[in-house]
Amino acid sequence: MRGAVFPALLLIGVSLWTVTVAAAALPDVRQLLDRAEQAEFINPDAGNRDALAALDALRRRPDTDLEIRARLILCDYDSERDLHAAQEQAQQTLVLLPQSHEPGLRAGLLICQAKLRQISGDNAQALRLYAAAADSAGAAHSDPWLAAALYLRGYLQGIVGEYAAGLVDLRRAQILFERLGRQNDALSCRGSIATLYRRMGDDVEAVRLNSDALRLQTEAGMVREQAVTLYDLGRSYEDLRQWDRAAQDFSRALELAQQLRYQRVAAYAMRGLAAVRVARGDASGALAQLERAAALPAAAADARLGAQIDLEQGRALRLAGRLPESLAALQRAHGVFQSAASAPELVTTENELAQVEAALGQWRAAYTDQANAARQQEQLLSHHLDQRFAILKVEYDSAAQDQENQALLRENAASGIALAQSRRVRQLQGVVIGLGVALGAVLTWLLILNRSRARRMGSLAMTDELTQVPNRRAVIAHLALLLKRPEPAPCAMLIMDIDFFKRVNDQYGHAAGDEVLKLVAAAVRSTVVPPVFFGRLGGEEFLIVMPDAELTAARRFAEVLRNCVAAIDTSRVIPGHAGVTTSVGLTLSVPADDDPSSMLARADIALYAAKRSGRNCVRTEPPPDDPRGGAGERPVQAGPSSP
Repeated sequence: MRGAVFPALLLIGVSLWTVTVAAAALPDVRQLLDRAEQAEFINPDAGNRDALAALDALRRRPDTDLEIRARLILCDYDSERDLHAAQEQAQQTLVLLPQSHEPGLRAGLLICQAKLRQISGDNAQALRLYAAAADSAGAAHSDPWLAAALYLRGYLQGIVGEYAAGLVDLRRAQILFERLGRQNDALSCRGSIATLYRRMGDDVEAVRLNSDALRLQTEAGMVREQAVTLYDLGRSYEDLRQWDRAAQDFSRALELAQQLRYQRVAAYAMRGLAAVRVARGDASGALAQLERAAALPAAAADARLGAQIDLEQGRALRLAGRLPESLAALQRAHGVFQSAASAPELVTTENELAQVEAALGQWRAAYTDQANAARQQEQLLSHHLDQRFAILKVEYDSAAQDQENQALLRENAASGIALAQSRRVRQLQGVVIGLGVALGAVLTWLLILNRSRARRMGSLAMTDELTQVPNRRAVIAHLALLLKRPEPAPCAMLIMDIDFFKRVNDQYGHAAGDEVLKLVAAAVRSTVVPPVFFGRLGGEEFLIVMPDAELTAARRFAEVLRNCVAAIDTSRVIPGHAGVTTSVGLTLSVPADDDPSSMLARADIALYAAKRSGRNCVRTEPPPDDPRGGAGERPVQAGPSSP
């Protein structure tokens, strides 16, 4: 018996020692993970080693939440270097998530999945995942994950051209990061805001913002972010055709990226240096540079990066006279940019394709690509103007809020001084009077500010919140003024209704339905030219008014609108969806006798006639062969209806 006691005590002692060591290892794991997250901006490889060391320590004493954190760090690192490894980390995290006790980690997994979709070129799905991550983080009251989701969504919105929404997300993320004391992340937001301005075409402002961000990043030792910012500076100088400055910044970005073994930025920098060589007529040097970039694993994993390399290869090959190879490279780039809905790159690629096709004698293809480029350039310009207006509104609202807060602070300070001075009113009457005047000035300024904000709110009250087009109130008010003119000429009213819209909401959800409404509104906006005006009547109905119009012209314009909507590619927002059609009801006003209500009633009758006729057509009330409506042919249904 005594001989068995010592081994038993020894076993117990070893077990207690093992438990003690394992318990002591947990704080070390947290320190490793904290250090790995910080190293992202300075030395990503060191951060990757710390995350792997944390995983190794967790095998001895598992902790689900800490393991998920480690795998999310590895997913972020691998997403820019080894897509397969990143997908494996995401899968492992998905398996672990049901055992997690920290609700915010679900947002981290959604962010990881969104990054993988973004790198694969599926920007639409990536945006949906980032939005889900932001919702999940908000519900979990996890500000760090919410800030990360907003930052990444804002960056991607800048890529797809939603500049105003991107700016709002990036600024919200910057404020959250600053509140959390994460200054490196806040600096990254500043750099991404500069990138957004560059993509919007404001390269001068982008250079100013990026130069400021680069200075702060250098002071903070953020080597990785310096490489990214230097590349963005080079892109701005490339757009400004300042080739020497562009080459200098691309070279510095490449040097830092190679030091960090940051292949993605290295490949982008090589693409930039190749673009400079093409601009200087050095086709062979550009092709050699691009061959090095394409050989990097990051170029194969990142669809958009690969497409940009193909685009530059197409330019260089055309310069070298190797036209068939140039055509193949440009067509590869075109497919990726089209899938990612990257309008600026699409315009550039189609212009390049047109030049190569013309040189090869493919005149029809050249004409088609040139026409597509011109059309998209016009749409892009219109979109940029809309986005600039939206950004100005965002900046104005932010400035107004800041000024209002400052005014309230000044008012509170003045009130405090007034209370203190009231105790010595007999000795300091002059001071009290002065403070009263100052307070009056502040109140006057606040009154002026409130009036300005009231005018702005009035404008918002006349705008449909979802589609950002005039709402029913605005259009009806405009029509009423039109009908009350002293000598009114007939005007046409069209009610356009999206066919089977309820099916879209029922099958794909109201979020998908909202995106379809935005697409239809954008299509009508691009077709309507003043003095014609339009707005959203409500639900899936839009109202279009043509001043001083006659029936034939109005019917012709209604058919143009119907065809324009039928040509919308809804698969961008609803994968696999076949598109939508519309039914249109048309009526003409009776001068000096009509009001908006009577015209709406007739147009509504015409709309229901169009619905009864099989949809996807235009009908008139009164009908053209009705004695009330004048002579003319009865409209013919334009085509089969679509669900």
